[in-house]
Amino acid sequence: MSLREVAVTGIATTPFGKHLDRTLGSLAAEAVTAALDDAGLTPGDVGSAVFSNAAAGVLSGQEMIRGQVALKGTGLAGIPILNTENACASGSSAAHLAWLSVASGQVDVAIAVGAEKLFHADKQRSFAAIESGTDLSLNRDGEDVEGGSVMMGAYAAAARAYAAAHGDITEALAAIAVKNRGFAADNPHAQFRAPITRDDVEASRPVADPLKLLTCSPLTDGAAALVFTAARSGDRVRVAVSTLVSYREGDSVVERASAQAYRRSGLAPSEIDVFQLHDACAYAEMVQYEQIGIAEPGKGAAAVLEGRTGRDGDAPVNTDGGLLSRGHALGATGLAQLAELGRQVRGEAGPRQVEGVRHALSVNSGGWMGGDYATSVATLLVAA
Repeated sequence: MSLREVAVTGIATTPFGKHLDRTLGSLAAEAVTAALDDAGLTPGDVGSAVFSNAAAGVLSGQEMIRGQVALKGTGLAGIPILNTENACASGSSAAHLAWLSVASGQVDVAIAVGAEKLFHADKQRSFAAIESGTDLSLNRDGEDVEGGSVMMGAYAAAARAYAAAHGDITEALAAIAVKNRGFAADNPHAQFRAPITRDDVEASRPVADPLKLLTCSPLTDGAAALVFTAARSGDRVRVAVSTLVSYREGDSVVERASAQAYRRSGLAPSEIDVFQLHDACAYAEMVQYEQIGIAEPGKGAAAVLEGRTGRDGDAPVNTDGGLLSRGHALGATGLAQLAELGRQVRGEAGPRQVEGVRHALSVNSGGWMGGDYATSVATLLVAA
């Protein structure tokens, strides 16, 4: 199938954090307005919109038409609005669909908008919303869940198995948390910006061995948006490829999504200048170093301890603070990742800017099927 070139011309993120006084619609509207302003466009220029949200159905009861409701005050009413719910990969899935709508020639301008409000007066409701993104047929009623979370329990079990095979990873997990907080210190939209040390990580509350509170992503509210347009002269950021895969037994969705992105773009992992990975916990980021090809099997811990994924390394990862420190607003996360990469390609990331970025890869995954994510989306942005 022949697809036309697509540019990312508008980028926006709201501040991430606790926004009890904000509605989902107000967060979405802030992101839409800022992204369109960044693109130099108006709502009337937009041919279609894709709205991503993961948890509003559980937390507020709003189902089926979340995008139409959240975007009704943005000037986008009346155009095609698609609703995307794909667990923690909802935002990148929305970007994938918006990109396809422009690449296929259906519209010349599309916007992907992700918004989430995870904070709730009853925190257990928030946790229940997150747990609804797991394969419930595998969760046995009445069974104690390690760390109080199916996801964190699964990550912790995988981390222990990895350590048994390759050696202790405690220092590496702390290093990832410290690295990502260091990046977040330079990101005005990050939820947590105060620098932390390894001692701070070790002193934080245990969640599920070897995970500590500071090595797990927090509850977050926030929104992000990207504007996709048919490529034209003067564009600075283009979408090289976007791949979306789903769970199947026997392999890794992260490996498949990233491998497809490399194959279709003709680029190798060593040619990518900056990465965004799904660090729902520090172990998740570490093991993905190996799954996407920037570290050999069993060498993920060494990659961070040697500084390869930090500011001055050859493969900087999560330069905006990642889920651990920017925050994990489920439906907005994938778009926030792409917004950071877009800024890096433009050279507009301020103190956290990586020098000479030409190729930037995001791998955003979500849901849990018992042994792997339910879905993964790899998106490669390149300098035009």
